[in-house]
Amino acid sequence: MTRRYWNINLEEMMEAGVHFGHGTRKWNPRMAPYISAKRKGIHITNLTRTARFLSEACDLVFDAASRGKQFLIVGTKNKAADSVARAAIKARCHYVNKKWLGGMSTNWSTTETRLHKFRDLRTEQKTGRLNRLPKRDAAMLKRQLSHLQTYLGGIKYMTGLPDIVIIVDQQEEYTALRECITLGIPTICLIDTNCDPDLADISIPANDDAIASIRLILNKLVFAICEGRSSYIRNP
Repeated sequence: MTRRYWNINLEEMMEAGVHFGHGTRKWNPRMAPYISAKRKGIHITNLTRTARFLSEACDLVFDAASRGKQFLIVGTKNKAADSVARAAIKARCHYVNKKWLGGMSTNWSTTETRLHKFRDLRTEQKTGRLNRLPKRDAAMLKRQLSHLQTYLGGIKYMTGLPDIVIIVDQQEEYTALRECITLGIPTICLIDTNCDPDLADISIPANDDAIASIRLILNKLVFAICEGRSSYIRNP
């Protein structure tokens, strides 16, 4: 795996609140190696460990992107949704930021059928065909289109399972993580002090509740993906 310098700055992470964990009563003992202190009733994450695993994750996504691999970013809670969409669009990744529909990856054939329906309805809307239908039929199909846009809009160009999945908040996206594990899809996961660090292929200990923390971690990963894609374009 390529080793590169990703400008991961501990002071920058502190300013973003990456080090703030959950309350000391709400933690997973398996996170002990990633916790450096307790302060005012909350655990403090060891940012040196965060920097190490974030750097490893950046190396992984850079190498994958340089080989033309596809990524999916998953983060559906309100604090993560906008950052996930922005990061994914910037790096030309697929994303899910509203709700992970059970079986989205393990039952890919059903997801693929929904995506075909979604694309067909988008085409009908763009060509004006929907507006030429009876009002009742048009209204029903427009509702379907709106529903599909909400839940599948971020994966509308996906033609197969992703090569790597990046997950924001292990507990919130546990179903997505379990599906990836079942299928053997490599995962990178932000883990707070209440998570299990042994589930994902690379777990990045970080505050998964603060927007600034989520955005910082995603920005580093996205930069690495973009760098990798540039390398792939230059060396096809």
